[in-house]
Amino acid sequence: MMGGVEVRLLYFDDCPNWRNADARLRQALTDLDPGVTVSYQRITSAEEAERAGFRGSPTILIDGRDPFAAPGDPVGLACRIYRTPHGVEPAPTVEQLRAALADAR
Repeated sequence: MMGGVEVRLLYFDDCPNWRNADARLRQALTDLDPGVTVSYQRITSAEEAERAGFRGSPTILIDGRDPFAAPGDPVGLACRIYRTPHGVEPAPTVEQLRAALADAR
């Protein structure tokens, strides 16, 4: 059980990739702990992106931390890509999400 883990998905309307990330995130959570809920935050401005540490849509925060961010990754209103074992994708794989969530336990 992961009780107490906070999972937040940040996105902006002009990038559809967050829906793919949402589906993968829900699958990973179903596998690990179906009781964990995901909250959503729509980012609407560059200032809000800066405050939230938004490195593009989608950004997934686990307990306030972005497990997929590298030091120096820019913040801003852009579609984000992720490096996966299958190449570059618009969202982390279910396996990558499971690993990131397991690390938060």
